[in-house]
Amino acid sequence: METVFVNSPLGITKIVGDENGISIISVSDVGTNEVSKKIPEILKDAVLQLEEYFEGKRKDFDLKLNPQGTEFQQKVWKALLEIPYGKTVSYMDQTKKLGDVKAIRAVASANGKNPLWIVVPCHRVIGTNGSLTGYAGGLSRKKWLLEHESPSAQQSLF
Repeated sequence: METVFVNSPLGITKIVGDENGISIISVSDVGTNEVSKKIPEILKDAVLQLEEYFEGKRKDFDLKLNPQGTEFQQKVWKALLEIPYGKTVSYMDQTKKLGDVKAIRAVASANGKNPLWIVVPCHRVIGTNGSLTGYAGGLSRKKWLLEHESPSAQQSLF
């Protein structure tokens, strides 16, 4: 496994992967980890695609993914990949799509354990009432990501 730490607008991004795919993309506060001086060849495309996302030039990722989790978590994470850029769904919507409305807590827990920050867009799942509930990266990051993906950019009044 190779690891790289790069700057992002939301903190230090950690990317871990190998020839089988990217297994971890996470974020931490600045000062938590040192930015890498060299990017391993196998992780260069992931770094580039994340940079393009933050620059507003990328809406979809084309990476080989290899997240580690239970069969249920994998199913939940796969469903997250179907939420389009700039759209949100509620935890209840996600649970219904997966076929068991009684599993809402399990679905929310699996979302919280998503190891592929941004690429598997758990930030696009919100509360039924539209609230920004639960996000492992912190609600301020979730808000930033949703605003970044918002189709209607704020117009200047002057």
